[in-house]
Amino acid sequence: MKNTLKLMMLAVLAFGMMACGGKEQKLTQDDLKAAEKTLFNENRTLNEEVAPEVAEKYCLFVKQNPNDSTSAKWLFHAMEINVMLKNADKSIELCNQLNEDYPDSEWTPRALLYVGSFVYNDQLNDTAQAHATLQRLIDNYPDSELVDDAQKSIEYLGLSPDEIMARIMMSQMEEMGMELDE
Repeated sequence: MKNTLKLMMLAVLAFGMMACGGKEQKLTQDDLKAAEKTLFNENRTLNEEVAPEVAEKYCLFVKQNPNDSTSAKWLFHAMEINVMLKNADKSIELCNQLNEDYPDSEWTPRALLYVGSFVYNDQLNDTAQAHATLQRLIDNYPDSELVDDAQKSIEYLGLSPDEIMARIMMSQMEEMGMELDE
């Protein structure tokens, strides 16, 4: 009886180890697109319950397919989800991975803009790191369409939304030739 019980326990353990420790499922583009459809609720807000799982799927795809032409895009989207979830450490980690593994990708300057503006500046209130990250975009990707955005972001670092709006309005008034009352 004891031997039978031990044998059954071993069988259950072995089966459990095979199920959990077996090879991870090879993800396809279709899997990622299906996961992407679950990211937003009907009212177009982020579905925070499934978002971390979707980001992990994207990262797993990149791990399984580092040379795939779409890997940089999926890594960026994983980072983007973490930015929306305000997971600063993971966002920075994924941005760094994108910058290291895919420096020539069109997604890398965008990742630098997001992390500089939204993570370092808005979430962490670290204007020095925000400035350094945005400057890296400007220096490393001078032909990127995002350089102007990075320069504007640097100009507005540390300002509240009201202060930014006031500067924009004053700039527009000056461009229209309107005089400002001091």
